[in-house]
Amino acid sequence: MKIEGQAKLLRIYIGETDRWHGQPLYMAILLKAREMGLAGGTVFRGIAGYGANSVIHTANILRLSEDLPIVIEIVDADAKIQAFLPVLDEMVQEGLILMREVEVIKYAGNSR
Repeated sequence: MKIEGQAKLLRIYIGETDRWHGQPLYMAILLKAREMGLAGGTVFRGIAGYGANSVIHTANILRLSEDLPIVIEIVDADAKIQAFLPVLDEMVQEGLILMREVEVIKYAGNSR
């Protein structure tokens, strides 16, 4: 698969404890993106954050949280991202989904 030039960056903000059919939501999203053939995805675990309910979640030892922020980033062509949005609409019950234009400079995989 080769992506060059204009693409879309999908960024999904959820909580670490969010679930989908018994598994962590971030993993369910990542697996579904792979199943649908999206170019690639990465999950980031935040050290602090707050959302719509304004509750601060942090990894600070004095205020240990079990629901740290999770960000999932997926980059691919617009058509593939657009096809994935209805899936996310069903899976993400509480969170934030952003999409923006990006320019892919290089996308290279192992040629196994």
